[in-house]
Amino acid sequence: MTPHDTSPSASVPADAAHPHLHRGLKLLGTLFITLSAISPASSVFIIAPGVISGAGSGAFTAFLVAGVVGVFMAFVYAELGSAYPLSGGEYAIVARTFGRLPGFVVLGLFMVTQLLIIAVIALGVGTYLAVLFPSLHAPTVAAVTTVIATVLAVFDIKLNAWVTGIFLAIEMVALVVVSALGFLNPQRSLTDLVLHPVVAGQNGTVVAASAGVIGAATAVALFAYNGYGAAVYLGEETQDAHRGIAKTILWALGITVAAELIPVTAVLMGSPSLPGLFGASNMMEYFITARAGSTLNNVISLVVALAIFNAVLAIILVTARMIFSTGRDTTWPSPVSRALASIHPRYGSPWIATIGAGVVGAGFCYADEQFLLVVTATTIIAVYAALCVSTITGRRNGSTAHAVYRMPWFPVAPILALVAIGYVAYRNFLDPAVGRPSLYITVGIAVVFAAYYMLVLRRRGEWELRGAADDD
Repeated sequence: MTPHDTSPSASVPADAAHPHLHRGLKLLGTLFITLSAISPASSVFIIAPGVISGAGSGAFTAFLVAGVVGVFMAFVYAELGSAYPLSGGEYAIVARTFGRLPGFVVLGLFMVTQLLIIAVIALGVGTYLAVLFPSLHAPTVAAVTTVIATVLAVFDIKLNAWVTGIFLAIEMVALVVVSALGFLNPQRSLTDLVLHPVVAGQNGTVVAASAGVIGAATAVALFAYNGYGAAVYLGEETQDAHRGIAKTILWALGITVAAELIPVTAVLMGSPSLPGLFGASNMMEYFITARAGSTLNNVISLVVALAIFNAVLAIILVTARMIFSTGRDTTWPSPVSRALASIHPRYGSPWIATIGAGVVGAGFCYADEQFLLVVTATTIIAVYAALCVSTITGRRNGSTAHAVYRMPWFPVAPILALVAIGYVAYRNFLDPAVGRPSLYITVGIAVVFAAYYMLVLRRRGEWELRGAADDD
């Protein structure tokens, strides 16, 4: 059997200890799932208001600068993903380029984050359904959403690519409508946003937005674009993955920046009153209702709820493949690893890993939201830093020499990305409510998983790193 076998019977090799996923995705299907994991509509309606709250109309500059940093990280992801398009994602890459210990630490950071982020995203469904059904219990709605998405995620990856693609098209239409509402009736120019940014002052006034507040908001905007690296997790199911994954990452980043920056700009240019926008409890509801009435706001709220469901589905698909990879790499006790590495005989999906991710995610929907935010706020920073270092070390030690895609202007992208990551970490450390505790928790998770690696995996012997793409 070769890694490019595409018959369903080839999805599980004769040696069940080395299971391979079925290569059933083309670039478009991988792109659909990746964009759904990012969920531009969710970012615009959930994360963007936080950026606007911090930077006011300077949010335009914050999203623009974050997009530039996103390009740097997309270059990093594209080169590393081209070399190692593995279902283990970041941990599988870092372990092969930077070292097994840092790779296992990245595994710990990302596994905890991904399992919790399912709940963080799912809780947004109740928020937007509450527009029409105010008595809904948000945690229960989130848990039910997660369970339904888990059931879908067990099915064939091609089916899920089509499902996410349809939902993605619907949310993109909603973003086009929001953009049109702002650009067709602008109240201020783009020049005003760039040269004269303002932020909320006292008593409903606005004051000039400083470079410092825009910089702090840029740290939040970075997370609005995050998720294009999800394409790597689908590498073992994507045809011609060494070329296709890099293209998918770059396309995903470009589409995401446009799909988020354009409607955010439209809202800032088209809002009838910036003080009214800044002071609204729900900024997007204020803007849409002011421009088109409550009926359209209700419709778009339902679309956003659908977009959030789509994001939950895509994130479960990605998380399940990472958990599957940990089982195949014999990370856990043998019975657990064998179960997690199981592939469904009919659908070719890592079904036990999928169910496990969904059950844990549904359980965390009942956790305190502040706890979820604190735990997930900064782990991605450490993972980004590890990937930047892995790109540099991979070039030096030759472990990425076989990559089909090579980023331009190396090492500009990883170095500038590291500078931006350092700034984000500094800004988070200045935040005593969320940022600082989150940094401490990130260090704690890293220490725990480093200890597991040293005391369990190294004593047991070599930590096995397996993957179909290794043989391409």
